[in-house]
Amino acid sequence: MRAAATTAVSRLAHEAVHWVGVGVGPENAEPEKAAGELWRSGVGRGQIGTFAGFGADVRTSLDADAAGEPVPSLELCALVAGWLRGRTDVEITVDMHVVSAKASANECREFGQQLRKQLDSDNRPQGLLIVADGASTLTAKAPGSFDERAAGVQSAIDDALTAGDPEALLALDPQLCRSVGAQGRAAWQVLAGVFTGSSRSAHPRATVDYSDAPFGVGYHVGTWRP
Repeated sequence: MRAAATTAVSRLAHEAVHWVGVGVGPENAEPEKAAGELWRSGVGRGQIGTFAGFGADVRTSLDADAAGEPVPSLELCALVAGWLRGRTDVEITVDMHVVSAKASANECREFGQQLRKQLDSDNRPQGLLIVADGASTLTAKAPGSFDERAAGVQSAIDDALTAGDPEALLALDPQLCRSVGAQGRAAWQVLAGVFTGSSRSAHPRATVDYSDAPFGVGYHVGTWRP
């Protein structure tokens, strides 16, 4: 899975050196922007992150100018995005957005459509990096133990990503996804929003580099192209 992710971001890096990243914050995190807004932008900008809280002091950053002591509170999705950035041989900048796990499907779609306008208004080649987790309750030894509903949820996620089907992602049930540990649901639905609402953005071409569930957790590495 690591090798597939490294290969995918290396391809992306040779097409675009500016990435827009989207991930999901912890369930108990509160948005820092105006009331009613369920996402934060510019997360981790200029900062060093570390995986020390997960047992390894591996440093990451979202841009080449990051400096200072590591920030222990940086969200996991931002750490992973920084780690992926570091796997490339090109100088990349990631503009990271963190969506609340509480965001509804419609709110995620709306945010995705806003991001699409932002991407379309920029003449630079750009990539969109989605960092999202699948179900974490697929086996008895999974981090969230076993939930018999998890296989169906993970299958729906995998099928939608493999088919390039944004409407299928938007149909994912937030409560059910939360129950089976698929907190990445909100980020997947932002991706769907990027590919809806415009004739230019519909029906992406999808490729799959990896799709499996080691350790009882669903992982998918793939690419959508307009």
